[in-house]
Amino acid sequence: MIRKAPHATAASEHGFVLVAVLWIVAALSALAIIFSAYLSNTAQALSVSDIGLQAEALVSGSVELTAYQLSLAGEKARPMQGSFHYRLDNADITVSFVSETGRIDLNAASKDLLANLFASLGAGPEDAAQYADRIIGWRTPPKANATDDEVSLYRAAGLAYSPRQAPFAHVDELALVQGLPPALVDRALPLVTVYSGQPKINVLVAAPEVIAALPGMTPSGLKQFLRERPVLPNDMAAIATALGPAQANAAIDKSDFFRILTTVRFGNGRQTASEVVIGLAGEEDPYRVLSWQDEVEARTSHPTRPAEDGDDL
Repeated sequence: MIRKAPHATAASEHGFVLVAVLWIVAALSALAIIFSAYLSNTAQALSVSDIGLQAEALVSGSVELTAYQLSLAGEKARPMQGSFHYRLDNADITVSFVSETGRIDLNAASKDLLANLFASLGAGPEDAAQYADRIIGWRTPPKANATDDEVSLYRAAGLAYSPRQAPFAHVDELALVQGLPPALVDRALPLVTVYSGQPKINVLVAAPEVIAALPGMTPSGLKQFLRERPVLPNDMAAIATALGPAQANAAIDKSDFFRILTTVRFGNGRQTASEVVIGLAGEEDPYRVLSWQDEVEARTSHPTRPAEDGDDL
């Protein structure tokens, strides 16, 4: 029987302990790396969340300030568009607002106005007329004891839903209207609303694409009107003269509904933009939020014209 020398046994045990210690150190090192990565990711997530919370608070404050100023101006002196800018801590905030009457209301617009909108966005005349019919069919209640042809169209198209046959609740419902191409819907969405309740368009604040949709408007007439608009008085007679044959669907009516675009630029370079639609109400409830959309394109399509008294906040 061969016996190991005592010093050999001790060396073997020391070697085993050293290997075990090295494994433990390696495991702790790996855990430290994992924990460090976790802390880094958590810090980044908290930073993003913190910026998101700041942006939401700033947008809410911008909406409050806009609503306050619009209410303070009074109905007669209330501007239909405007903008203002302010800084708070590390954020730079730009706010612009415009009346919803500058958009085409899906629930109130005539067939001609709707058809002209789609035609101006690239649809052929016959297709544009059909799209307008489908929008009117979507928003129109069914008649008693009558064949519901509109519902039949949706069933024939294999759709799992029927037309609302009531007013559009949101402009996004336009994508559900039978037969409308998605690309055309995307182009139309920035030009339509469900909040103005007006069949006519406020041409002083409407986008060029909306003015182009006015029945009777021609390309040359559009160019001429856009050139004259910045200096036109807030007077319907002067505007009617400038519009010529397209005046029938134009208006300069006041509105209680406004679209507010808030762009926030933080000191670290990050930028967010939110679009909020509000309706002005009574003294107890100065306004109500009708729509709130974050991460919108940081731009404004509000027309430019010289500011009148009270136009800018």
